[in-house]
Amino acid sequence: MTRNFAYDLVKKYHHAWTSGDIETAMQYVADDVICRAPGVDLDGKDAYRDFIGGFAPMLTGIGDIAEFADGDRVALFYYPQTSTTSTAPAAEFFTVDDDKISQSVLIFDRLSYGPPDEG
Repeated sequence: MTRNFAYDLVKKYHHAWTSGDIETAMQYVADDVICRAPGVDLDGKDAYRDFIGGFAPMLTGIGDIAEFADGDRVALFYYPQTSTTSTAPAAEFFTVDDDKISQSVLIFDRLSYGPPDEG
């Protein structure tokens, strides 16, 4: 596997889910994927699909910051824009094995994506 393969696969996944196409995104994810996110550990494709699928409809846009690839590992930094924030950054660190995303570490500030404070 080359650096470009893992990078291209992760970018296809990222574009699909941030465009709301969860089923296409899941084509790039291993059945036994492990995701570590703030407040939750997700094991398996179904749990991961539910997590991503629950957040994707809130997106109003995506602002890219930076990307790094090192063999089968890829890191993306971006601004997931929603009605509550457009400036809270997120970072994802992916591992690709056997042509699928096998691990994801997702870092973001959960409070930034909650409902706005009422007065």
